[in-house]
Amino acid sequence: MSPRLRSPLAGEGVDLCYPLLLNTSCRRTLRPLFEDSFLYVLLFSVALLTVLLNLLIIISISHFCQLHTPTNLVLLSLACSDLLISLLVMPLEAQHFISACWFLGPSLCSVSCALGFVLTSASVGSILLISLDLYVAICQPLRYTSEVTMGWVQLVLGLCWFCSVLYTCSIMQDSLREPGRHSSCRGDCVMVFSMVSGVVDLLVTLVVPVSMVVVLYLRVFTAAQSQTRQMRSPRVVAGTVARRICLGWLLNFNPCLNPLMYAFFYPWFRKSIRLIVTLRILMPDSNHATMLQ
Repeated sequence: MSPRLRSPLAGEGVDLCYPLLLNTSCRRTLRPLFEDSFLYVLLFSVALLTVLLNLLIIISISHFCQLHTPTNLVLLSLACSDLLISLLVMPLEAQHFISACWFLGPSLCSVSCALGFVLTSASVGSILLISLDLYVAICQPLRYTSEVTMGWVQLVLGLCWFCSVLYTCSIMQDSLREPGRHSSCRGDCVMVFSMVSGVVDLLVTLVVPVSMVVVLYLRVFTAAQSQTRQMRSPRVVAGTVARRICLGWLLNFNPCLNPLMYAFFYPWFRKSIRLIVTLRILMPDSNHATMLQ
């Protein structure tokens, strides 16, 4: 018998995901009520905060015309992926993490895992595009102004999301075709990958993107130092690059952290928050407000 299965002689089944299914149910994690309550409040509060903060980013960039730039379009893509993660993935993952029980069935387990893969891959792709945008803007400014257009960025972002879906379908094809095939008991939600798939996923979603981001930011930092010496204005150039590079690394940590970084590093985001919170965004022609100095 699997170690996660409950013997029918073990009592009333209060520690089972499905108490009526003594022979097939997974065991749930039992904690003191205070500890469970604290974890639920903490994790769902993080999810709610993530929703609100990323929603502010989406409203800001979508509403104010001056923020309709190629760079902000990539930030919008990142905020959308983070918003969907906080709405559709984080609450389910929090419940599963706390109780060790999945109550939505094997099909929705596979769908939820696939959705998490798609959104995470799209988020990683957006972070990589942010670093590419900064690299071209600093190292090839003439090419940036002539070639990096809204239409081009929209096309690249569309390919990014399409490749995220295609990649997820390829790496999870067995789980999507046969949901629950790796579950050992009722209430289980696990995804099992082969060694090859695990290595490929590690390379695609972590090693290669992080390596590219590091190389691009090193090139940006070198170019910025050169431009600083030529322009003899270190505060202007170095300050801008330092803010963007700190930001580039912190974007990897948490969907909730991204908007906090915007609030700290981008004056236009702080200004847009004030306009949204005070409802001045509802005034006529508010979308033409001056957001960039």
